Amino acid sequence: MEAAISEIVIPVVTGERGCAVADPLIAITMGDPAGVGPEIIVKALSEPSVRRCSVPLVLGDQRALQRALAVCNSPLQLALVTYPHEATALPDTTIPLLALSELAAEDIIYGQPSERSGDAVYRYIRRAAELCLTGEVAAMATAPINKEAMHRAGHHYPGHTELLAELCRCEDFVMMLAGDVLRVALVTIHEALADVPRLVTTGQVLKTIRVTARGVAPLCGSRSPRIAVLALNPHCGEGGAFGTEEISAIVPAIAAARAEGIDVAGPFSADTFFHFAVQEPAPYDAVVAMYHDQGLIPLKMRHFDDGINITLGLPIIRTSVDHGTAYNLAGSGAASATSMETAIRLAAGLASGR
Repeated sequence: MEAAISEIVIPVVTGERGCAVADPLIAITMGDPAGVGPEIIVKALSEPSVRRCSVPLVLGDQRALQRALAVCNSPLQLALVTYPHEATALPDTTIPLLALSELAAEDIIYGQPSERSGDAVYRYIRRAAELCLTGEVAAMATAPINKEAMHRAGHHYPGHTELLAELCRCEDFVMMLAGDVLRVALVTIHEALADVPRLVTTGQVLKTIRVTARGVAPLCGSRSPRIAVLALNPHCGEGGAFGTEEISAIVPAIAAARAEGIDVAGPFSADTFFHFAVQEPAPYDAVVAMYHDQGLIPLKMRHFDDGINITLGLPIIRTSVDHGTAYNLAGSGAASATSMETAIRLAAGLASGR
């Protein structure tokens, strides 16, 4: 029988934490409560390496997070907070929670996203962005969401990236997925494959190169990161025989970026490029791919568990897991938290470096 929620919530108390108060406060959005988000957050916040570098603040739902604690057999306890800064006074044996929804049991059935949960997910993300923009938290890390549920709730965004860009009033943004070997940025993100060719313009490719170069610099410790750019068509278009986007858009964008002093090379044929890109030491600090699957299939082949998502170009720091809601694993406690752990640690590291 499910324990009454009131029986497991501990009050906010003052006292010494296991890590320094100076550690950055990271807002962690719970994601879809019908997926693995709550569970991977619980697992990640059980890791000493995560707690040593950050102060976590989960934005989510009390019932869903309490259920995840039980599923994961976690000894951690929930601590409800009203204001973000209260999380800094809590011990590492707790999970500070800013509760932004009161979902019923029927709203969080594993594998069954609902309209109410979709609206709640939107509110978690929006509030985290607001806290980042006001400086009340140093960065945000996000658990996976279900776009269909958000759409059913009236929030029509292709994903986190586009929603956060709108909330931050930012037009020059780039989605990048990264591991310790590969970092892949995308010229087009969640677009139908049939629409990609018309969206691959000189301006869009050049913008992606610029934002990627700026965003990757602190990650690789270089003021002049090495950027590789992929072709859109097979064999780089074979001089126009297989497509003209290389000639009309990609090559001119690379030339313009070089003229600005960016260390960029390409275009490279995607079918052979990644064989060389994963050699160590890596020949490039980041790869610019033209569309979603072109870049993310090889990225996830190499970094399925430890890859993370970073939104470049925003005025805030946002990292995320690089996987979805994993409904087939939800409720089992078996989902890997490696990506979530890495996302929180990186968010904290970037925030500390600002």
